[in-house]
Amino acid sequence: MTHDRGHLADVTGRVQAALDRAVETVARNATDFRGFPDDTTTDGRYLPRPAAGAVPEGGNHGWTTSFWVGMQWIAWEVGGDPAVREAAAAGTADFVRRVREGEDLDMHDLGFLYSLSCVASHRLTGDATAAEAAVAAAEHLTGRFLEPAGIVQAWGDLSDPEHRGHTIIDSLLNMPLLTWAGARTGRERFDEVVRRHCEQLARHIVRDDDSTFHTFGWDEETGAPLGGGTAQGASPTSCWARGQAWGIYGFALNASAVGSAELLDASRRCADYFLDHLPEDLVPYWDLDYRDGSAAPRDSSAAAIAVCGLYELAGQLDDGERYRAAGEAILDSLIRGYTADTTTGADPLLLHGVYDMPGGIGVDEGTLWGDYFYLEALRRSSDPSWRPYW
Repeated sequence: MTHDRGHLADVTGRVQAALDRAVETVARNATDFRGFPDDTTTDGRYLPRPAAGAVPEGGNHGWTTSFWVGMQWIAWEVGGDPAVREAAAAGTADFVRRVREGEDLDMHDLGFLYSLSCVASHRLTGDATAAEAAVAAAEHLTGRFLEPAGIVQAWGDLSDPEHRGHTIIDSLLNMPLLTWAGARTGRERFDEVVRRHCEQLARHIVRDDDSTFHTFGWDEETGAPLGGGTAQGASPTSCWARGQAWGIYGFALNASAVGSAELLDASRRCADYFLDHLPEDLVPYWDLDYRDGSAAPRDSSAAAIAVCGLYELAGQLDDGERYRAAGEAILDSLIRGYTADTTTGADPLLLHGVYDMPGGIGVDEGTLWGDYFYLEALRRSSDPSWRPYW
């Protein structure tokens, strides 16, 4: 993939302009919105997160609330707006409260939740209270590690037979919290869980043709692999686009942490399959089994995650420039065709995402994670030396 200097200058200019617009939107949302929004927009607008049990409307529950806070930390790094820092700090404080009160912690997504809130806060501001909360979340996450299967269970109570022994490809992005906790505490157990879990996914959730399962199960007593399937893909044998993107980014992040050629190769395999199954404009359909001409919805969030993963992968390979160039091309397509019109006061950064197509949830909407990874991708592109919060 080659580009002339004029084209590269145009792309660089579009990235910087898009980053400036995104930071402005995050700043506006940080001051205008109270509490936490729902996972996705509804008809293009973020509404308050619905109440759940004892958690009131707009409260901090579920797996996506940290993307809101993570965007604010990035926006503050870029723009320096004290009101944005205040909003990010307030959101982080609620994550401290959440882990202290043991509220909605029975999930593998604690890595998403605490890397982008408490780890980010500690890294950027030296917040020791946030660091303590992140370690506590990491300890809770290791409690979901199953011997001898060697995996972190994704969903459900550990005694629930429906979910026992199952993990999902999304879990790869939750492992960096454990790596961070291991470095902070010196406890080798954190690193052991990361290594064993990621090796199991590399060996079983990546298929022989380099596509991925969304879910995979092991016998919790013997550790024997039982097979893979899907919860959000088009079929058990298809390749869910967001899952493949998690594979690119997650395997690359953990390869760097573990120092594993096996995990790095898994990331490269996921990347090659993803890139080989993109439509002409480089933004995937929600499942990679769909190709050009399909009426199926796109998933811009999968594209944004993949861009971050391609940048991460490129930085670990001697011949990684082609992956970075592919990431830049996808990001440019997102900027030109999938971003919201900020002149209308739109809430999301990125349009045309999909949460759960089989469930009919958040189809052709903005998503919190899509917005976050789009902003992270813009930050990475504008400053390749920038260090993400994972």
